[in-house]
Amino acid sequence: MQIAVWQIVVITLLAFIYRVDRLGTQVCGHNAVLYAWLVGLILGDGMTGLIVGASVQLMSLGVAALAGSSVPDYPLAGMVGTAVCIMTGQDEGVGLAVGIAVGTMGVQLDVLAKTANVFMAHKQLEYAQDGQYEKMKAVTLVGPVLFGLTDAIPMLIVLAFGGDVVNAILSVVPAWFTKGLSLAGGLLPVIGMGALLTYMPAKQYFSFLAIGFVLSAYLGLSILPVAILG
Repeated sequence: MQIAVWQIVVITLLAFIYRVDRLGTQVCGHNAVLYAWLVGLILGDGMTGLIVGASVQLMSLGVAALAGSSVPDYPLAGMVGTAVCIMTGQDEGVGLAVGIAVGTMGVQLDVLAKTANVFMAHKQLEYAQDGQYEKMKAVTLVGPVLFGLTDAIPMLIVLAFGGDVVNAILSVVPAWFTKGLSLAGGLLPVIGMGALLTYMPAKQYFSFLAIGFVLSAYLGLSILPVAILG
């Protein structure tokens, strides 16, 4: 699928806004489902966005960037995975694998932005001590721009070159490898859920887990009615 210039601009801007919001206003926060769905809507396939975003959200359960640490950028992974699936026509597993790879590489950009932010903080302090408050406020605005670019730049590269590049790579990759990517994409959400369960009082409330499993697996109830019964 060939995407239009306006779609590239809007999705890149969405990635920028996501990052700024996540570190600042916190209106939507770390919501991979929402952002992947929005990317899907922009590209004309909201359902793929929901599927990829929900899978990525499960992978990120229990993962938090505590004390300034850097972790894979899962919402970015959801956005990239959705874009790759729609642009290339590959299944969700392949899109997830590519998205997680980009989200993991984003850790390096996050580290660079945080390192630069330290220097800017010292510059702000210097201007504040000298009474140059306008310059201090101007430097303050550089931080959100830098962090926004850590997501906008990878997203732009994927949108501008991703479809052709990914298709070219996949055309020479053995079938067993792409099948492995699909299997890995299916396993990763389960691993995320398993990691979350290790921090929850699962043994104490095992009866609820068992009942919920039976209601879902054998009676076909969705998550909402199971949660209401719980």
